[in-house]
Amino acid sequence: MLTRVRNAIMGGQQLVSMPSSKLKIEIAKILHSEGYIEEYEESQENDRKTLRMKLKYVGERRSRRPVITGLKRVSRPGRRAYVGKSQIPWVQSGMGVAILTTPKGVMTGTRAKQLGVGGELLCEVW
Repeated sequence: MLTRVRNAIMGGQQLVSMPSSKLKIEIAKILHSEGYIEEYEESQENDRKTLRMKLKYVGERRSRRPVITGLKRVSRPGRRAYVGKSQIPWVQSGMGVAILTTPKGVMTGTRAKQLGVGGELLCEVW
C-alpha cells in the first residue's frame, strides 16, 4: 500500500487503487482524518474489493506539491518493530504521524500515547 501511494505521488497521480483489506482501510481512515488524503472508498469489482484513495495536493497547477512528502515502512515481515508506550517515535518533530496497530485497534502514535498503549509500529508519514 505504501509503495503504491509513494509511486503515485512521485508520478503526480490524483488517484491510486489497490486490493483492499481491513488494515489498509484503517490506515486510509487515519490518513484521511490527519489530512494527508482527500478521500477514500472501497468498491467491489469482479468478486474483489478495491480500495481507491484520492491523493491531496496543494498549490496551483505548475507549483502543485503533494501533502505527503514522505512515507517510511518501519515494521516489515522480516523484522517486526514493536514499541512500548514510552518509545513511540516523534515523527519530524510533530509534523508527521506514526501509525501503530495496538490491542485497541489501529491508531496514531499520539492517540496511543493518550491511551497508554504500545504496539507494532507500522509506518511513519510526513
